[in-house]
Amino acid sequence: MFSALRKSLQGDRSPASVRANLLAGLTVGIIALPLSMALAIASGVPPQHGLYTAIIAGVVIAMAGGSAVNISGPTAAFVVVLLPIVNEHGIGGLLIAGFMAGVILVLMGLARLGRLIEIVPYPVIIGFTAGIGVVIATLQIKDFLGLDIPSLDGHFTDKVVTIAQALETLDPAECLVGAVTLLVLLSWPRLNIKVPGHLIAVLVGSLLAWMLGGLGEDYAVATIGTRFQYELNGIGGHGIPPFPPTFSWPATPTDADGEPVGFTLELIRTLLPSAFTIAILGAIESLLCAVVSDGMSGRKHSPNDELIGQGIGNMVAPFFGGIPATAAIARTAVNVRAGGTSPLSSVTHGLFILVAIVLLSPLLSYIPMAAMAALLVVVAWNMSEVRHFARTLRIAPRDDIIVLLTCFSLTVLFDMTIAVAVGMGLAGVLFVRRSIDLAQTRSLRPEHDNLAGVPGEVVVYDINGPLFFGTAQKALKALTDVTPGVRVVILDMEEVNMIDMSAIVAMESIVKDLNGRGIALVINALQPRMILKLRRAGIRKRVGMIEFARHLDESVRKSQSMCLRV
Repeated sequence: MFSALRKSLQGDRSPASVRANLLAGLTVGIIALPLSMALAIASGVPPQHGLYTAIIAGVVIAMAGGSAVNISGPTAAFVVVLLPIVNEHGIGGLLIAGFMAGVILVLMGLARLGRLIEIVPYPVIIGFTAGIGVVIATLQIKDFLGLDIPSLDGHFTDKVVTIAQALETLDPAECLVGAVTLLVLLSWPRLNIKVPGHLIAVLVGSLLAWMLGGLGEDYAVATIGTRFQYELNGIGGHGIPPFPPTFSWPATPTDADGEPVGFTLELIRTLLPSAFTIAILGAIESLLCAVVSDGMSGRKHSPNDELIGQGIGNMVAPFFGGIPATAAIARTAVNVRAGGTSPLSSVTHGLFILVAIVLLSPLLSYIPMAAMAALLVVVAWNMSEVRHFARTLRIAPRDDIIVLLTCFSLTVLFDMTIAVAVGMGLAGVLFVRRSIDLAQTRSLRPEHDNLAGVPGEVVVYDINGPLFFGTAQKALKALTDVTPGVRVVILDMEEVNMIDMSAIVAMESIVKDLNGRGIALVINALQPRMILKLRRAGIRKRVGMIEFARHLDESVRKSQSMCLRV
């Protein structure tokens, strides 16, 4: 734990470095402010919960994690997971699921699973992110066009049908605000001005909404202030409460009808699949973000410490109203480009948002919902990786294409819980299948493979690759087809680097079969640790005619003496 913080304290602490990190944190904070609100709204909760997440999780994860430059907070990857939880169990259920995901992340870090998460296949990641991008963009059509839709319920196809049926209620004013905000977002990067485009686009959209509202009630657009209300300590208002996040127990979970259900074992069982999905997505995105930031900054992160830090942040945030968080690639990239080199930049970004809540809440209430929708449309487009998706379809092997399309389709048409389970399962199956292809057994010929001196009653097989449950039967099957007259079989296992219990059982079965036919076995050049495994399994004690040799010449000598004995 705290490895990134310790390394940063031991590194450059000069005034110039401190100043660079403070400025980087302010830059990221300006971007994270509207994004955090937009992502909270997209997840089905009031915008202040996104801000609380950026403050608490952003600071805690930066201090406790394994990456010095990662910026954590609410991310688009979680939207399609969190929205169904809010619809079924309310914000209380969401906060509990976030805490459970934090516990799972800590356990994953303690189990040192960081390196395993980093090797999730590329088609799985692209399938998830592209599917999430499509779902998020679809959900924004309602606010972008100002459609009169009370709620978007059901599966993806149901949402599309509902949106299509409501197109006749399009509001020109809302559509104009959304279109102008989107235009600014797309055009601003071309101007090469250092001011973040997110801030300018939201300001332009808010000013346009204010001007349209001055033309009359018919031109008024929905804003954060008109859409959301709060009541805190007997004080009520519109928009975002101008108070910092405070410690409190998560709200009581509810059922689909809004009735309180309390914290029960049944609720934990219900939320556990979603908590695992949140944890897996958080682990994948945070470690992928850390790998990207390492390439940009030249630093090295600790994957297991990063998982533990992410877990601690997600365990703490729910007690301050924060929703699940993970590292965000876009915000982290901005941090590195702006000069961020230590957790100080992430802490600064959280403190900036805290100050903005206290001082700027009345102004934030004027941000139009159409501008928030335009912001999320751009986020969805960027995370969908359209070019990479199309390139994978064009050049990838057939198996990878099937995995990509399966993950994408399940994410869009069903939900992320199913998509993550199936996607990770497919990744495992694909790995096993390709590992099976790596394991090979071939018969060596004395006249072609420099095996002079091998008696005619001896055959030599060369086994390559790992022997585990997926490859053992295939690699050892050839040994059952030896020709009549063979007295000894030599297995050259110099290039076998792993044996599991399935391979041991298969080896034992084949040795018994060979010995039952009067054929002895010599195992050549097997690594000592694997010989020890076979001896522990009792394979030499229970089966008579088997020897181990360190090199091929020794194997040939042993085979000659064994031929005489047989």
